[in-house]
Formats: sequence, C-alpha cells, structure tokens
Amino acid sequence: MKYICITGGVMSGLGKGITAASTGRILKDRGFKIVPIKIDPYLNIDAGTMNPYQHGEVFVLKDGGEVDLDLGHYERFLNVDLTSEHNITTGKIYRNVIERERRGDYLGETVQIIPHVTNEIKRWIREVAEKSNCDICLIEVGGTVGDIESMPFLEALRQMRHEEGEENFVLIHVTLVPTDIMGDQKTKPTQHSVKTLRELGLQPDVIVGRCSKRLRDDVKAKISLFTDVPVEAVISAENAEDIYYVPRMLKEEMLDEYLIKRLKLEEREDTRKWDEIVEKMEKRRGEVRVAIVGKYTFIPDSYLSIREALKHASIELGVKVKIEWIEASEIERGRIELEDYEFDGILIPGGFGARGSEGKIEAIKYARENEYPFLGLCLGFQLAVVEFARNVIGWADAHTSEVERTSHPVIDLLPEQRGVKKLGGTMRLGEEEITIKEGTLAHRIYGETKIKERHRHRYEVNPRYIKKIEEHGLIFSGESKGRMEIAELPEHPFFFATQFHPEFKSKPENPSPPFVAFVDAMMRMRGLK
Repeated sequence: MKYICITGGVMSGLGKGITAASTGRILKDRGFKIVPIKIDPYLNIDAGTMNPYQHGEVFVLKDGGEVDLDLGHYERFLNVDLTSEHNITTGKIYRNVIERERRGDYLGETVQIIPHVTNEIKRWIREVAEKSNCDICLIEVGGTVGDIESMPFLEALRQMRHEEGEENFVLIHVTLVPTDIMGDQKTKPTQHSVKTLRELGLQPDVIVGRCSKRLRDDVKAKISLFTDVPVEAVISAENAEDIYYVPRMLKEEMLDEYLIKRLKLEEREDTRKWDEIVEKMEKRRGEVRVAIVGKYTFIPDSYLSIREALKHASIELGVKVKIEWIEASEIERGRIELEDYEFDGILIPGGFGARGSEGKIEAIKYARENEYPFLGLCLGFQLAVVEFARNVIGWADAHTSEVERTSHPVIDLLPEQRGVKKLGGTMRLGEEEITIKEGTLAHRIYGETKIKERHRHRYEVNPRYIKKIEEHGLIFSGESKGRMEIAELPEHPFFFATQFHPEFKSKPENPSPPFVAFVDAMMRMRGLK
C-alpha cells in the first residue's frame, strides 16, 4: 500500500482540500485507484451540528455521514461515493479509545495518547485503505502544522512513515508564499512552517507553494535549499480562475511524474479524462443567470455543492451560469425587490430555522406567478408547499410546525423526531430509494422510476394535506416509504422541488439531472435554445 499525506502550514484556508483532490485526480487519470481520507482534528464527532458561518457547507455522504466540505471535493474530483469511515475526527478516535478502555481491551494499561490514541488512528487509516483495495491512500490532515489538536494525528503519521518505509509514504506540505509590496515572493513563512514540521519528526517530500503568481525558478531553488526538498518537488500552485484548473496546473508542474518515481509506481497511460472536462468547460458559450435566495449567502461556501452542481450542468449544456446571491431576510425587510435583479431562474436552497423563510416564500411566489424556472431543495421544497397552500389553496396561515403556531401545518416534524432534544445525527440522513410516477416531469428528468438521492432534514410534508394539495394542482411526483420527495406544477414552464439534496451526488462526469433540467429551462427562458 502507498500513502500520500497532505498537511498545511502558515494559515488555514490555503486549499489543502483542493490540492489533495487534485493530486488524487491526476494519479487517477494515470490509472491508479485512489481512496481519500480526511482527518478533522476538532473534537466534534462529525460536522452535523456546525454553523455554516463557521465551517461552510455540511456535506452528506451516502451512508448519512455529515462531514467537512472537502469530502465533497474528493467525491467530485475523483468521481467516487464515500462513507463516514473516510472522515476521521478527534471525537471519533477518542470515543473508540474510551469504549475500548471501558470494555477492558487494554487489559488494565494506563491509556495514553501514545501508543493507544496513535494506534487507533493508524488502525483506522490502514483498515479503510485495505478494505478499498486501492493503489494509493490519500490522507489530508485538517488545520495547520503546530495546532495542538493535530499533534496526535501528526505523531501517528510519523510512526506510519517509519513503519511503512520511505518508498511507500510521501508527505506533501502545502504552504503560503506571499508577495510583498515590491512584488517579491517571500519564502520565510514556508521555512518556518517546514521547521515546525521537522520538530515533529516529519520531513516533507513535496512542497506546494500557494501563491498569487507562478513561483519563480529562483524562489523554488531557495525553498529547496532551506527545506531539503528537491527543486523538482517544489510545486507552484498559483491562484486559479477555477478550482477545476488545479489538476492541470499540478500536471504542468509534473507532480504526477515525481510521485510515480518517488513511490516507485509502474508507469501507466494517461487517460486525460480530467483534461477533457476542463476543455469542455472552456468551450461554454452564452450565459444564464440564477438567483439563489438563501440565508447564508454572505458565505458562498455554505452552498458549495449547489454552486458546483450548477457548474456541472453548465459544462454538460455548454453554457455559463452566473449566480446572483440574494439574502432572503433582506426581502423580508423590504430592502430588496426581486424586480431589480436580472435572472433567468430562482433557486431556493436548504436551511434550518425561521429566519429568512418569509423572504424565500416571497421568491417562490414570484417564480410561480411570473413563470420563472424554479428549483427548490429540501427547505426550498417545503416552503414551495407552504407558498402553494397559502396563495393558491387559500390557507393564509399555512406554515411549517417549526416556525410558528398554525392551523394548517402543511410541513410537520417527523414522528420519530417529536420530543427529541439532541441535534447531532438525529435527522433523516443519507441515501434512500425514491419511486417516481411515470409521465411526470420528474420521470422525464431522471428517465427512470427508481432513483437514489441523499437527505438531510427533520420535517416532511404532512400526510393529512397531501390529497387536498394535489387536488389544487401541485403534484407530488416522487415518494419514499409514503413520504413526499418531489413536487412539481405541470402547468408551469419549470417548477420542480425536491425534499432530498440532489447537489450532493452531482459530479463533473455525472451531473445531477434536476440541475441539468433547471439550467436547460433557464436557457429556454434566456432564448438560448
């Protein structure tokens, strides 16, 4: 088994996740099977209870695991479906160790960070790698070198390097190479970061320098001199117009060639599949505009998978998609009028809590009445039902039971959620099979009657109101175990909403059908088809 570990230094947010995903992709295109693992050193068991303002999007895996958004990058770049075992957190490791101690597995030993915690980390990594039958296990360590939370993980990786042997373990260190006011690229942050890494017993094999402009040759030589990394292994990772250009950038730096040589892997033919995706992306012509009306629009990473799913659809259809971010609460306060924006469709994403709900309902009404293409996701699906109940059926106080007291709770808490006080891991999560009615828009979009999509919610369409709602024209065209999954308006040019999150399964090589259909509808609205 070969291992490639990616660490980061100087500051967070440098792009370790994109670097890891891109490294995996260029090796995948060279014919190697890659399995990724993300280590998040926080004490949380998972990302499920984290605020989007602090952590960005919570990505949901097929088994219901709520994880860091970097695992979404891995799935999209590597065209794979991952599970919770591909995400290690401090909380998971310590929970396992404590459970073993309580069972008596340690036979009365004093349980310590070394060897018990580090052994558990190594066991987890090796078990995932071996189970996947991969050629290379890719391990990204969250945070930065020197963080106190990361210490047990870095120590475990130091031990692994020794145990696996130099030919089977490569450490890539991502660091910042800033440019000063005179335009000089400064290597001191990289030198200090590598010094910290060495103090922990780890020597980098590759330095990836994040910079605003391509690293100059003399700067590469200086970094090489101070870090004992070969010049050919000092990789320039300048700012890219789009993250999908990063694999190509790393290939131009010949990172794949160096890693194959360093790990003594056999040479295989380059399939160039990612290059084909990028070339297709570059051929896009024309533009459509989508208004995303949400409650976390100040942090676009909160809707990262939606943004990427729109991109995948745009690549598939050969058109660019421009996003207009609109804060739902600003519509509620009367500070924003949708008429003042130019767009070809409206998308309402998922979310939790009452804030912004009325603004989203207003946007849904605007799309329905003015026949703009509309796509509602999760909460967007639920509020589409609320809007229809209010403004078409006439139940003026219709709402979700979460928001306020109402005589028409058209959206209600799942029966199993009533009385539940804890939040972590208590939602309807992960992939489920959905049955689609023949002859519907959903059937035309998916082309089949059985699909699987991922969920993350606590509320459902209240079964008491389904028949009455459908009598007035809103059709529930998909369901799972008696729960409504898809809503559509047959008389509308494109009005489609899903209780599930189709964005979580969208990939460049397999774009999400609802997103492709939505972008196609916007193209018709714009007159591009």
